[in-house]
Amino acid sequence: MSKQDKIQEHDKQVLHKMGYAQELSRRMSGFSNFAISFSIICILAGGITAFPFALSSTGGGGVAIGWLVGGTFALIVSFAMGQIASSYPTAGGLYHWGSILGGRAWGWVTAWFNLLGLVFVISSVDGGLFQLFRDLIVHGIFNVDVSAATWQATTAGSGLIWLAGMAFFIVTHAAINHFSIRWTTILTDISGYWILAVSILLTISLLVFSPVPLDLSRLTTFTNFSGDAGGGVVPPTNNMLYGFVLGLILVIYTITGYDASAHTSEETHDAQVNVPKGMWQAVFYSMIFGFFMVSTFVLVMPSVEEGAAQGWNVFYWLMESSKMPDWWRYVLYVGIVGANYLCGLACVTSCSRMMYAFARDEGLPFSKVLANVSVQYRVPVVSVWVSAALAFLSCLYGGAFLVLATGCVVFLYISYVIPVAVGIFAEGKTWKEKGPFNLGVFSKPNAVLAIIGGLILAWVGFQPPNQLVGYLLVGLIVFLAILWFASENKRFQGVPEGDRIKQRQKMIAEIEKKYKD
Repeated sequence: MSKQDKIQEHDKQVLHKMGYAQELSRRMSGFSNFAISFSIICILAGGITAFPFALSSTGGGGVAIGWLVGGTFALIVSFAMGQIASSYPTAGGLYHWGSILGGRAWGWVTAWFNLLGLVFVISSVDGGLFQLFRDLIVHGIFNVDVSAATWQATTAGSGLIWLAGMAFFIVTHAAINHFSIRWTTILTDISGYWILAVSILLTISLLVFSPVPLDLSRLTTFTNFSGDAGGGVVPPTNNMLYGFVLGLILVIYTITGYDASAHTSEETHDAQVNVPKGMWQAVFYSMIFGFFMVSTFVLVMPSVEEGAAQGWNVFYWLMESSKMPDWWRYVLYVGIVGANYLCGLACVTSCSRMMYAFARDEGLPFSKVLANVSVQYRVPVVSVWVSAALAFLSCLYGGAFLVLATGCVVFLYISYVIPVAVGIFAEGKTWKEKGPFNLGVFSKPNAVLAIIGGLILAWVGFQPPNQLVGYLLVGLIVFLAILWFASENKRFQGVPEGDRIKQRQKMIAEIEKKYKD
């Protein structure tokens, strides 16, 4: 038996010990696992679309220093999640971690927060994709007037062109995920290189063709641009610390979604090693390359004050202010939009795997259908299309878009914090056997910092002007509490444990007979 076959067999046996069959196809290498999280983070997505939050709160210092602060917290969270993923490498990762370490109630709550957060990720990423396509390609390259209501998503509703564009992106993402996991993996791998290449080229080009001499002091200068001075992006405030915290939405909206590495555990070779590595490395490299990119945005502005006043149009303004040739600017525009498209593709993959895993344990309505894996394509086809459909439905009311964009951050970080928190109490007790990625004596201190950082980052997500996210969060908590005590507490059994795992072994063998790699 070759080394690769031994790893493949080990991965399968680990899955069997947790009570699950190898239904999904293990086609992903360590790089592929890294690439899917790196693609969803995509510094060319949030790093551009959420940039006005930081600039219009506390200026250049809010952008550069805020990126490092928020990125460091995200890295700490990824270490904590990676250690648990190394012990329990399953699709739907966080749901299993919460269940195994804290009990089925915590797992059930984690699953709902994570699943809704991932649905919101698809809609917000594809919404940002359409905005960039509209502003950079349609208007920037072809000079088409896109100010008409049909191109917009506002509180008055979503325009027809907006909805058509969203439908096209979401449907094509779902179709690729459905018909070829091989091409999904290839495109996600390409996305990793694509994001790095375009972000480096964008950064260097802006520096080389800067219209002003570079002034590094901009990166440590904090200026209150809240209210009208910042184009109305953030509400006016006289509290600079509060403004700085509001600006962290730039980094937390960008560096999130790295749980995708965990959700694709059952499709990754040597998952106990490669999943935690893929997770923290995706965060680390996004943090480093993203820092240079967003700092460059600040450095090349003709004026920081004028840039902040542009509000949501600041990126397009600074690109138009650059002295780079038009043809090269257009190449970069295409590269940015392409990276965002591939980001959306990876989002559908991650969400569908979470839905499949939760349904596999009968945690969702129509679980048997949602948990079905196509024998031909080796993907949970129904979960792919339901994920896409829910994402599109969430975009029908245009006024909800900003809520969804920030809501995904809040819901995801809460789902990140829960397993880490219950893991502190389980470590050394019910959680005795750790995987290859082991933080050792730093485990609990890191977990405490991860919880503090995760909760702060989640809190930022529902501050004004996104207070509707807070109401949505409270409503969800109340709804889940009622649902749990009314029915799910008696019905939902959670992940297989103890004798249930032993009882499932015959069923696992029968299931795996259907599939051939």
